[in-house]
Amino acid sequence: MERKIRVLVAKPGLDGHDRGAKVIARALRDAGMEVIYTGLRQTPEQIVSAAVQEDVDVVAMSILSGAHNHLFPRVMDLLREKGVDDVLVIGGGVIPDDDIPGLKAAGIAGVFTPGTPTTETIEFIKNNLKRGD
Repeated sequence: MERKIRVLVAKPGLDGHDRGAKVIARALRDAGMEVIYTGLRQTPEQIVSAAVQEDVDVVAMSILSGAHNHLFPRVMDLLREKGVDDVLVIGGGVIPDDDIPGLKAAGIAGVFTPGTPTTETIEFIKNNLKRGD
């Protein structure tokens, strides 16, 4: 039996709004993935620690605060420092189109803005997963 895709859904920074994260978490779960939700106001260090402890395949971050250009790359740096190179990292939330190329250059594989159908995110994960089973 194939292991379910394990996804850590995280809310980095001081964001106090998590409806989008809960919507995507539910959609991923309904698509057959195992979802671990970290809750609100997570530091990059907490997110990376949880990703390592939970042995996830995907880290999906959701942000509305505008701190994505700092927090998303920080998570990528910490993952690299821990030697974690087999995790697909995606982000979503209120992110200006002009910021997306920089986030992708930092290692964020996909960025999903408001209005993106959850099916698009699910397919992106399935098509870009790095795990070898």
